[in-house]
Amino acid sequence: MGRTADHPIEPVFLDRWSPRSFSGEPVPDAVLASAFEAARWAPSAFNAQPWRFLVARPDTPDWVDFVSLLAPFNERWAAQASALIVIVSANSTERRGAVIPNATHSFDAGAAWANFAHQALLLGWHTHGIGGFDRETARSLLGIPDDFTVESMVALGRRAGLDALHADFHPQEQPNGRNPIDHFVFGGRFETPLFSKERNAA
Repeated sequence: MGRTADHPIEPVFLDRWSPRSFSGEPVPDAVLASAFEAARWAPSAFNAQPWRFLVARPDTPDWVDFVSLLAPFNERWAAQASALIVIVSANSTERRGAVIPNATHSFDAGAAWANFAHQALLLGWHTHGIGGFDRETARSLLGIPDDFTVESMVALGRRAGLDALHADFHPQEQPNGRNPIDHFVFGGRFETPLFSKERNAA
């Protein structure tokens, strides 16, 4: 299924989607380093950079633990990825010598994850964000401190064909669409259109 933007954007934003079929081939260190370098340059409040990425690959001792965190539905496909990543973010930051709450830590971690996903795609690798996993077990199993929020998991890999994916997932194995911008962009007050049909026609 092709994707078409309603307004001009770079192709990478249309090309990025979340497949479940992965080849399982090893991901080079250079690819991971490049994708994490892109994440490094994401914007963050006070330049706090609250994101942290915990990474396991099938050839590492932590792989079994990472896979065990997945909900059974997700384990069926994500266990074939080339890397599994747990994203966490620091709930507080240091500002002028004092430790203060960071209200935007999750927001900022999301920006870093988006950078990571797009850079990985530019290098020929796909990502799939995963919400279905055991966050509390992740905290204890991976030694995540209490002042960090466990945000999400991510599967990364080379995209494979349908023959590498269980038939139950075949119907969803294609890029999906998006709501038009007038569904979520407002002029000032909530649900007040910013881009009116009259303005677009002018």
